[in-house]
Amino acid sequence: MSKQQYRSEMGIIGDILDVTMSGGREGVIVSAISRKANLSHYAVLDKCQRLVDAGLVGSVKDDRNRRYMVTEKGVQFFQEFQKFQSLVESMNLRY
Repeated sequence: MSKQQYRSEMGIIGDILDVTMSGGREGVIVSAISRKANLSHYAVLDKCQRLVDAGLVGSVKDDRNRRYMVTEKGVQFFQEFQKFQSLVESMNLRY
């Protein structure tokens, strides 16, 4: 039985950006991010606030939910992150 490797902070951020990108202009609610990125509700709130502060994700509050959507800066960051991720995986490194 192998030990499960935990995701790095960057891996978690990448997963959240991936989910928010799939939400398009409408955005994604916290529970959907939590489910798809396999994180607790509070972890998603914390990480999303950090992404909002960095300008990578935008946030809109409607009558019931807060929705997060990726910004143009976030799209550019995510594309560069994917290149980095591919390079690291090709070298069999863990980031």
